[in-house]
Amino acid sequence: MGGQIEVMYFAFGEHDVYAIANLPNHQVAVALALTLGASGRVSCKTTVLMTPEDLDAAAKLSPVYRAPGQ
Repeated sequence: MGGQIEVMYFAFGEHDVYAIANLPNHQVAVALALTLGASGRVSCKTTVLMTPEDLDAAAKLSPVYRAPGQ
């Protein structure tokens, strides 16, 4: 599937492990999260991180939005 763990930290509190992974795409991230969760031994939460270039590209888009009921 590709990808690699870039860094992993252990912590006290609500979450015990924080890992940052570089994966080829969102589908691989979902497949990994589903597989870990299906084991019953791990629960995970994923957060997609964006690069500054991703943010710049998004800022150039001009979506049209109309609030519900308008």
